[in-house]
Amino acid sequence: MTRSPFTARRTARLARTIALASASLPLLAGAQGAPAAPPAPTPAPATEATARANAAWLERLPFSDRQDFEDAARGLVARFTDQPIRTADGRVAWDLGAYAFEKDETAPPTVNPSLWRLARLNNEAGLFKVTDRLYQVRGADLSNMNIIEGDTGLIVMDPLITAEPARAALELYYAHRPRKPVVAVIYTHSHVDHFGGVKGVVDEADVKAGKVAIIAPAGFVEEAVSENVLAGNAMTRRAQYMYGGLLPRSATGQVDAGLGKATSRGTVTLIPPTDLITKPLDTRRIDGIDIEFQLTPGTEAPAEMNLYFPQLRTVCVAENAVRTQHNILTIRGALVRDPKAWSHYLGQTLHLYGERSDVLIAQHHWPTWGKARIAEYLSDQRDMYQWLNDQALRLLNQGYKPLEIADKLKSLPEPLARKWYARDYYGSVSHNVRAIYQRFMGYYDANPANLNPLPPVDSAKRTIEWMGGAEAVLAKAREAYARGEYRWVAQIGNELVFAAPDNVQARHLQADALEQLGYQSENSTWRNAYLTGAQELRRGVPKLPPRAGSPDLVRALTVPHFFDFMAVRLDADKAAGRNMTLNWNFTDLGQRYAMTLHNSALTYLADAQHAGPTAAVTLTKATLDRMSLRQTTLEQALREGGLRIDGDPAAVTALFGMLDTFDPSFNIVTPHR
Repeated sequence: MTRSPFTARRTARLARTIALASASLPLLAGAQGAPAAPPAPTPAPATEATARANAAWLERLPFSDRQDFEDAARGLVARFTDQPIRTADGRVAWDLGAYAFEKDETAPPTVNPSLWRLARLNNEAGLFKVTDRLYQVRGADLSNMNIIEGDTGLIVMDPLITAEPARAALELYYAHRPRKPVVAVIYTHSHVDHFGGVKGVVDEADVKAGKVAIIAPAGFVEEAVSENVLAGNAMTRRAQYMYGGLLPRSATGQVDAGLGKATSRGTVTLIPPTDLITKPLDTRRIDGIDIEFQLTPGTEAPAEMNLYFPQLRTVCVAENAVRTQHNILTIRGALVRDPKAWSHYLGQTLHLYGERSDVLIAQHHWPTWGKARIAEYLSDQRDMYQWLNDQALRLLNQGYKPLEIADKLKSLPEPLARKWYARDYYGSVSHNVRAIYQRFMGYYDANPANLNPLPPVDSAKRTIEWMGGAEAVLAKAREAYARGEYRWVAQIGNELVFAAPDNVQARHLQADALEQLGYQSENSTWRNAYLTGAQELRRGVPKLPPRAGSPDLVRALTVPHFFDFMAVRLDADKAAGRNMTLNWNFTDLGQRYAMTLHNSALTYLADAQHAGPTAAVTLTKATLDRMSLRQTTLEQALREGGLRIDGDPAAVTALFGMLDTFDPSFNIVTPHR
């Protein structure tokens, strides 16, 4: 074919649309949330009803048990300074000092005392000696970084979310221990808080030269870059609610994130593994340190593994057992996890390593010492996930609906319910049992009335009209608020706001109700969601520009990932009646794809080419990455020879013109605009 030149207008248009093809890629689990918002209108204080509800928690749980405080402080070598950790351009990547307000042991009335206790424990930050040759850095990010001293160098396990805190964590270690080189990095699983800071601890050139090994479980790369791609814009927005990234750090704002204080906001990086663990049980000897690997796929992450260090008599349970009930389905959104598999692998860990371990570490929170306590901890965590699975299924089979199951299973059974490491700080019985219902039965509860209900705005308008109009409902809602019926006020207040989103009084009452629910919540993510919703009802949604994702994660995306995301972004109405075939040829990968637009659906086949395509695009994956990251334009790529289009260039322009650009600031607590 002869090459058909682009016009300047078409070139510029296609350059913009290709650049936006990855602009909505997620930051994976909310890793780089938006900067904390400036102070919102003054939050309301805790009401008398909230103060009473929070005070009652002091009688419900064993607050006199100080073992966790002893364990969290054990082995402290040095603390971080109060200075924020910054990126190269001066942005704050991490600021533990923002939580100085949590020094008082007594919880303020605006924070659930159980959550306040965990928040203070998560403030035990710095470098800790766990046992000989094993150190842990906590409080530099949401997750922990573990450092194992080999014969000649260091093994770093899980280098946090972003590079700047990871670098600061390693420098804190070096300030108190010999400056040995890092010879290996281990990623315990595929969530960003366990690999994103890798370039803060090692140079990729050293990895490529064979000086540093990168070890990860089978399936790591696929899961690390793909979990949140297709629904990434929505997940990232919802993560702002879950982690409280838009809230001020205060007793009326964000106080904790359950697994740690918050998520860092530095530079997300990725170096692909050089060594994958593929056997269910496998071993390696790294710089004189023996490691036994136990794959645990489909548990807390799709690709995850526990580790055992026989010379150190230490077991690492990754994120499969932490000091909170974890999520079967995180409220930011994800695929539903398998609690039965989760329970099974914890039982296997106990069987394999329980009698051989004097120390248990995890990638969040503080260690556990002593065989008896380790056995109790692992068996309780094992039983917790099994109980959630089985009891949700038992009630499901009796015909109960999701909310009914959550109401019946209000808490774990005793004595498990009184164990601090089984409390609802991150996951919760309420949303976990509903997730299990979803896993087995889907969203539909079998009541035909729920097959095709009205959408939220239409339903709200009719509901409020039938109840006598907005003013009548508002008056009754205020009476309910005065009685402390915040769950009901939030429910009916939501109807009011969706029926009349410009009704300021309705928005403020709804915000007040959500705020009190947040103050009362033991669960950190529920608190953050309630308070973020309240803040946005009062001041609106902060407008954030689309972001091109982490360069390392974009480069790690496969071509099928990119094409799948293009298909998700295709506006079916714009594509109606349009048919075309495109051949894609990636010269650096030796990969060919045949893409088809037909019936407003975009499909493709690998290792295939259309005969007589509408157009053929020849380029390198590196060129696609650079355009996705806005490091070059299509015009530049054409001029420099990094990309060539044969056939009808207008077809390529037209295809990219049919793609949606996702708004990273869509409405949640008010109607979709």
